[in-house]
Amino acid sequence: MDAAADGPEHLLPRILVVTNDFPPRVGGTQRYVHDLVRHLPPDQVTVLAPPWEGWEAFDQAQPFPVLRHRRMLAPTPELRRRVLSLVDETGAEIVLFGHGYPLGELGPGVKAATGVPYAMLTHGLEFMLAAMPVVRSRMRRAFSEARVVFTVSRFMQHKLRRAIPWQVPRMPLPPGVDLERFHPGVSGLEVRARHGLSDRLVVACISRLVPRKGQDVLLRAWPRVLRHVPDAALMLVGDGPHRGALARLRSRVDGTVVFAGEVPEEELPAYYAACDVFAMPCRDERFGFEVEGLGIVYLEAAASARPVIAGRSGGAPEAVLDGETGFVVDGADVADVTEALVALLRDPSEARRLGKAGRARAEREWGWDVVIRRFASAIAPR
Repeated sequence: MDAAADGPEHLLPRILVVTNDFPPRVGGTQRYVHDLVRHLPPDQVTVLAPPWEGWEAFDQAQPFPVLRHRRMLAPTPELRRRVLSLVDETGAEIVLFGHGYPLGELGPGVKAATGVPYAMLTHGLEFMLAAMPVVRSRMRRAFSEARVVFTVSRFMQHKLRRAIPWQVPRMPLPPGVDLERFHPGVSGLEVRARHGLSDRLVVACISRLVPRKGQDVLLRAWPRVLRHVPDAALMLVGDGPHRGALARLRSRVDGTVVFAGEVPEEELPAYYAACDVFAMPCRDERFGFEVEGLGIVYLEAAASARPVIAGRSGGAPEAVLDGETGFVVDGADVADVTEALVALLRDPSEARRLGKAGRARAEREWGWDVVIRRFASAIAPR
């Protein structure tokens, strides 16, 4: 089924979203769920989420109703009663769980009590949980009556195959990109001036500072990069528990590395625009159970017409066409990361070509109009 003829609103039922992953809490999953919701018709969606710090001001700015539970959501009898009540109050025609597990355990019971179907979004967490046989068995029960299980990438769709009963439809639903916010015409001059980067070639990594994202490998590669491109600078945008360890690595290349910290959401397009190359050489952690689901930052960088260097982890290679919109590298290999960085920094025309191709791909595949059509066709009443 396709919503193209009448727009996605033509197919969308009234939706109750039940999720722990929602702003103002910061994170990639939170951004994904919020972006999905805010591109739906505001009179057809209601969100139930925990009261994360700053929720009052955030909720007032939303065009759709956001209800806050009094604590973090868990599949308890108390939450079940709240969801059943909200299905009735909002006239919901489908319940969408922001994470398939553990919240999705409520799904079969809600459907049995109300006749209202449910769907699930899944991310990287379900992949790790599905490796545990007891949890996988519970996941299968939770997923067993879902109208559809959405996965953030084809990689995750494949990895969750043992946790999703064969009869349940599954669909990759990568996050969309706001092509009007992230585009080649955004100016990065003010950001460059703010951080003293006006006359430099800039590599940027925008991500939470955790080992899996690969900022440590960028810093280890950086002395080698500078031998080939002495006027280059590295800008790390974000914060997280790995900041102290990264700061110690910076001491070897001080003066060419900027820690920009966490920046407001509205400034992100300017930070992508301020770089010549975007790089997040992610890698698997915890014996391969902690991986990159996809990487929305890669999509935003591509939409900004920047060439992208991604690590070969999880679904990340799906976000970059190797040799066409950027490079896919071994994120744990300093030499491999160095080679990709130097190649793009020393050949600006090739970098521009890859960035232009990335923008074209974003327009074809990652605009929110495309994503919402996919979403609507999967949850449409049957």
